[in-house]
Amino acid sequence: MSYSFTLNGQTVEATTPGLTPLLTVLRDQHGLQGAKLGCGEGRCGSCTVLVDDQPVAACLFPVANVAGRAVRTVEGLAAPGAPLTPVQDALLDHGGVQCGACIPGVVMTLTALLESEPAVDAATAKEALTGNICRCTGYVKIVEAAVAASGRGDQA
Repeated sequence: MSYSFTLNGQTVEATTPGLTPLLTVLRDQHGLQGAKLGCGEGRCGSCTVLVDDQPVAACLFPVANVAGRAVRTVEGLAAPGAPLTPVQDALLDHGGVQCGACIPGVVMTLTALLESEPAVDAATAKEALTGNICRCTGYVKIVEAAVAASGRGDQA
């Protein structure tokens, strides 16, 4: 089957069986390597992308479910040479980036959170990040970055 969807602002086609994971289509057919295969079970968040502005585990999300919808990956957030997004800037400024395995998924989760709720506190950021596992940073700096990106100074 062939599935048409919007990928980072461009209409694309994926010709593949409908149950093929979106992650496979993004990486193998479209060359987008930002979303990573971590656990393959939808538990770690390293494959998180946005479908119609909602975070999904692309390792489990069938490509048939994106037909006619909008998909955003970390590659679609800031064009090459363009300024980074507030989430990306805040993660860099607060030291919330280390190995890079989970960070694209974290960026996408926080992007969705801050687009739907522009002012968040630490508790809200922590709740949003429950589906993203990071073994390098320990979350404190990621949560601080989320609060900073939201424009709030409180860490409560």
